[in-house]
Amino acid sequence: MKLSGQFISSLVVATMLVAGCSKESAPPPPKADTAKPAELVVKIGHASPLTGTQAHIGKDNENGTLLAIEEANAKGIVIGGQKIKFELLSEDDQADPKTGAIVAQKLVDAKIKGMIGHLNSGTTIPASRIYHDAGIPQISPSATNPRYTQQGFKTAFRTMANDEQQGKMLGEFATKQLAAKKIAIIDDRTAYGQGIADEFEKSVKANGGTVVAHEFTSDKSTDFLAILTAIKGKKPDVVFFGGMDPQGGPMTKQLKSLGIKAKFLGGDGVYTPEFIKLAGDAAEGAYGSLPGVPLEKMPGGIAFRDKYKARFNKEIQLYAPFCYDAVNVMIEAMKRADSVEPAKYLPELAKMNLNGVTSRILFDEKGDLKGGAITFYQVKNGKWEVMETLGGAPAEPAPAPPAAEPASKAESKDGDAMSAGYK
Repeated sequence: MKLSGQFISSLVVATMLVAGCSKESAPPPPKADTAKPAELVVKIGHASPLTGTQAHIGKDNENGTLLAIEEANAKGIVIGGQKIKFELLSEDDQADPKTGAIVAQKLVDAKIKGMIGHLNSGTTIPASRIYHDAGIPQISPSATNPRYTQQGFKTAFRTMANDEQQGKMLGEFATKQLAAKKIAIIDDRTAYGQGIADEFEKSVKANGGTVVAHEFTSDKSTDFLAILTAIKGKKPDVVFFGGMDPQGGPMTKQLKSLGIKAKFLGGDGVYTPEFIKLAGDAAEGAYGSLPGVPLEKMPGGIAFRDKYKARFNKEIQLYAPFCYDAVNVMIEAMKRADSVEPAKYLPELAKMNLNGVTSRILFDEKGDLKGGAITFYQVKNGKWEVMETLGGAPAEPAPAPPAAEPASKAESKDGDAMSAGYK
């Protein structure tokens, strides 16, 4: 039977349709990705003595740093379009300059984006060159030797008044408030102890006092009887110690045991509960100082104290509030730059003006805290009590937040801010 051309054409079309229907349907186009930005881990370094005689202060620094990081993570901060998780890398520098340098290089190699520390001036100063060479911002909450910020490193900052400020006021306090004429000085030969003692001595002489002796010890010693016996014959009105509480406590006890009537005065290194514990009854009447206003008068001092106690079940030892501020200042600089990269947020850090727990945080051209106050304390009934606060002119008010702008303008403004450099 002969098939017509029309029938054959219809058959071919039908066959093609059946074949087409037998194939799988093409997958639909992928949907736009609506997932949240990936979490970016940002490492923040910290170093302090976590073992040895200063471990109680070092752990206090670590706790203050950790508390700020935990709070920042709880806020779900987004920078550069990504949710940020801050991670603390904490190292034990043993309050030793050589170990401090090793620890600094280890943290740089671990790719930290910022550094909180070190605790001691003796470790902070040598480590600062390593952070500077790597371009990593460093904020020390407790290193007070002026040399730290006199090296010309634009990466170096501190959230506490330095020893030029503290040593000067300690000398004035000794000669005026304590009315001392003859003063003996002992320092532990560390960058901190020697630094504050030298500034104290200059101030004593400038205020009409006489330095009858300047003796030296180490930050490992606990027997000071030979030094104190030599000083006893000078009949000083005040014995000043430049060093930390592991030496200051036993020194005060031995001073009393020798019948020396001089008043004991130290800097921030002895203003701790541990000093009172080590000195025992001999601590009564001793004097100490600490940069900043008393915790109870700090803008956020009471709230910080309560949070610290709730988190760590212990009282603040010394520098924890200054560590907390250091972290928050660093994170704020990252937020303002919209970047966690050191080269981009460093300019924002240099021009920071932020309300902290301890004070308003502003840095001068060297990285030192502007307007630092010094508070003096005395041990009464087994506790440190406030005597008075000197210095610390109030800082300028923080700038008002900018008015809302169109997105294109805001982006341009952020770009200008990141390229503005240092003040």
